[in-house]
Amino acid sequence: MELPIILLFSAGLILCLLLDQSILYALAFGFLLFCFYGRKKGFSWRELFQWAGAGIYRVRNILITFVLIGLLTAYWRGAGTIPSIVSYTSSLIKPAVFLLMTFLLNSLISVLTGTAFGAAATMGVICATMAIPLGIPVWLMGGAVLSGVFVGDRCSPVSTSALLVAELTETNIFDNIKGMLKSSRLPFLAAALLYLAIGFLLPRQGEGMDMHSLFAGEFMISPLALIPAGVIMLLSLLRVNVKWAMSASIISAIPLCLYLQGMEGAALLKAAWSGYEAADEALAPMINGGGIRSMMKTAGIIIISSAYSDIFRKTGLLDGAMAWAERLAGRRGAYPAMLLTGFVSAMIACNQTLAIMLTNQLCGGIKKDPGRFALDLEDTAVIVAPLIPWCIAGSVPLATVGAPPLAVLAACYLYLLPLWRLFFYKQHPQGPRPAVGGDGAAG
Repeated sequence: MELPIILLFSAGLILCLLLDQSILYALAFGFLLFCFYGRKKGFSWRELFQWAGAGIYRVRNILITFVLIGLLTAYWRGAGTIPSIVSYTSSLIKPAVFLLMTFLLNSLISVLTGTAFGAAATMGVICATMAIPLGIPVWLMGGAVLSGVFVGDRCSPVSTSALLVAELTETNIFDNIKGMLKSSRLPFLAAALLYLAIGFLLPRQGEGMDMHSLFAGEFMISPLALIPAGVIMLLSLLRVNVKWAMSASIISAIPLCLYLQGMEGAALLKAAWSGYEAADEALAPMINGGGIRSMMKTAGIIIISSAYSDIFRKTGLLDGAMAWAERLAGRRGAYPAMLLTGFVSAMIACNQTLAIMLTNQLCGGIKKDPGRFALDLEDTAVIVAPLIPWCIAGSVPLATVGAPPLAVLAACYLYLLPLWRLFFYKQHPQGPRPAVGGDGAAG
């Protein structure tokens, strides 16, 4: 009975994607489906809803953080932080190094904002706009953007996926980031060199856009506007609780919005909920966004997906799949087993959040060290989800920058990281040493 239930849930996810409907409908359908399965197994509605509530309660810190991320992304726009970063860095984008700089700049923005979608909607869109006059193939540009936006989505202290992994594994996010930085150094460097080499092989066809002049019409481009980014980077290095670090960055951005950029108080309050809205229509596709409302869909995905976890565990719905994962780990090793499980989970779930949760639950039996398990989860479910063409983790950023699904072939970083981990695992079956700590609450 378990297999038909999973297949029916997967069909619902795929149908929503085909009909261009919100994946929340499929997740809500899945919740009802799993509850009816629980009832069939003899559990009461009271028990099922109690389990759902317990799962949601465990991710309460992430939901609080989502509010802060919404405020942060809106006020960084309003304060001129993102426009200033783009203006100061876009001059570095030349035809020969376009792909390299696209990868690096999208990595930077994603690390600062912690969101692949947000980075793609800002720096990604800018790079896509600049690629056209330079004659850069769209699929190559899209691959470089996709690689870059998931650098920060994986290891930023304000990344929702990194926060989720820390919560699920009960590890410290800053310890996890240390491990992630260590495991990704060579893949990151190799991806950068590949983009540089490809860039020199492409024909030269034009020059880039003057982004400073484009933004200067609406924003005061100033080093002062970089203060909110500097605050969060400094506090993160000092291992300050991520919610306090984001709060400090938001507070530092408010006077910049009001006095440096001249926003009115009413506009500032509106931006907190609905996001920043540019007065210049030409800038709107590049800079509009943020706000608490922008996080509501992601929060909904987290809430419904979290409600599954205890229902899966208590009803035994995934027991067969968990046994399969444990057998695979016994034959091939923990990381290879988690990589395959993460890939299959992403194919079924169609979104990164549920893929992370499924991989965590299915591979829970092979967890020995929490810190190492958290790193393996980051380097499997988090990083392979955007490689699935129908998974929103990759399809949304690519659609945002106008790149075809073929662009995943140029997402070098997303391939090189798991390949390097597989190679490293063969040399060191015990896996990389976890960062100092390994326990404690996340952010």
